[in-house]
Amino acid sequence: MKYVLITGGVVSGLGKGVTASSIGVVLQACGLRVTSIKIDPYLNTDAGTMSPFEHGEVFVLDDGGEVDLDLGNYERFLDVTLTKDNNITTGKIYQSVLDKERKGDYLGKTVQVVPHITDAIKDWIESVALIPVDGKEGPADVCVIELGGTVGDIESMPFIEALRQLSFSVGQDNFCLIHVSLIPVLGVVGEQKTKPTQHSVRELRALGLTPHLLACRSAQPLLDNTKAKLSQFCHVEAANILNIHDVPNIWHVPLLLRNQNAHQSILKQLNLLSIAAPPDLEAWTRRAETFDNLTDSVRIAMVGKYVGLTDSYLSVVKALLHACIACSLKPSIDWIAASDLEDDTAQSAPEAHAAAWKSLRNAECVLVPGGFGDRGVRGMILAAKYARENNVPYLGICLGMQISVIEYARSILGLEKANSHEFDEDTPNPVVIFMPEGSRTHMGSTMRLGSRRTLFQTPDCVTSKLYCNPHYVDERHRHRYEVNPDVIGVLEEAGLKFVGKDETGKRMEVLELPGHPFYVGVQFHPEFKSRPGKPSALFLGLILSARGKLEAYLTRHQNGS
Repeated sequence: MKYVLITGGVVSGLGKGVTASSIGVVLQACGLRVTSIKIDPYLNTDAGTMSPFEHGEVFVLDDGGEVDLDLGNYERFLDVTLTKDNNITTGKIYQSVLDKERKGDYLGKTVQVVPHITDAIKDWIESVALIPVDGKEGPADVCVIELGGTVGDIESMPFIEALRQLSFSVGQDNFCLIHVSLIPVLGVVGEQKTKPTQHSVRELRALGLTPHLLACRSAQPLLDNTKAKLSQFCHVEAANILNIHDVPNIWHVPLLLRNQNAHQSILKQLNLLSIAAPPDLEAWTRRAETFDNLTDSVRIAMVGKYVGLTDSYLSVVKALLHACIACSLKPSIDWIAASDLEDDTAQSAPEAHAAAWKSLRNAECVLVPGGFGDRGVRGMILAAKYARENNVPYLGICLGMQISVIEYARSILGLEKANSHEFDEDTPNPVVIFMPEGSRTHMGSTMRLGSRRTLFQTPDCVTSKLYCNPHYVDERHRHRYEVNPDVIGVLEEAGLKFVGKDETGKRMEVLELPGHPFYVGVQFHPEFKSRPGKPSALFLGLILSARGKLEAYLTRHQNGS
């Protein structure tokens, strides 16, 4: 196994995830099979219990793993299906070591960070690297490892030591270290400063790791004298200093690396030049250029709880982008805080209330994504009602589906107190209830998680036509509550149709409103399986409907053209 390690220096948030994904894309384009591992040095066992404001969205894998959003980047860029073990955290490592200690596996030895924690890290990396993630038999050729955080952080020290030992044990030809760093420009002087990177590399070398390549983040392309200085003081060849400057969209990053012959430097270090082909990035080039040249945009109202941090809905944003590009459109997302639509805000912040409603009314389609807790729920219900009554295309995901059921029960069935047990345990009309699979006391890994099958109740529904499968679809889930089976009959009599159910027939997965241009709610999260060039069917349906092109598209596809 060949390993490519990506570390970061100076500051966090430099785009190590995009860099790691892009390096994987370039190596894939050379004909190599690639897998990925993300190391998060925090003590949480996984990302499942973290606030989206704290750490961005929680990405869900097929096996139910709740992981860092960077694994979403890897899956989208490399078109692979990762496992929860591809995300290593300090919590997981310490838990595995402590479990062994309690079982007596260390035979009375004093359990220490070195060697026991570091050995556990190495063993985990080496075993996970062998798991095939691209649907083919046998292990990948290269494993790209991203170490989260910044070199010098106390919490990442055991991982740096383990990776130092790994580089020594696998040998020089099997290990390539790429250090991502920042080259700032001071406003007054206007000069590209290399000193922060010099210090960062010095710290890395003091810990026993020497970078083979530098990936320098900057606003503008690096100057030759900046490269020369970095090469001299960081002990890295000038040809191995890559510049990842700001680009119009992230699909340019693999092209940027290819144009600087990053693949040559990595393949040379890993002794793979003889078996690798020249990188074929035609599809990526087309995709990046298409996006750059788009002029027509579609206005999408995103009504959510965590709109203050766009990373909270990263996969939803990417899925919208994939769908829009398939329709030759640019996404123009209006972020609407759900609470701003509520009547209370009209009193406390009238300007925010007016602005939110103006954005909603100007939108060509409405999307209500997932979330937890009761903040903003009344605003989401108002958004669902507006979309239903005004024939505006609507897609409700997870909580967004439950919101549309609550709104329908209140408005059409006249059940004014209809609610979810999540928001009101004493509601006389519980249309959304706690599901029996979960735990009421523990938060972590207690939800209905991972890939589950949805069976379509009729091949004539819009959803099955969009998925081009009259029988079923497999999508990823992450929820505790779902539609109460006892109210399905009255809701369907009133016009709301539940066209997708789980294999038991008791869990509602997809709802549609016949006669509406596009009013769809899904209990699963279709955004997690959207890929560049392979957009999620439901997001595509939403965008097509926003432009009045859905019927023509479905007719075309039914005729097999």
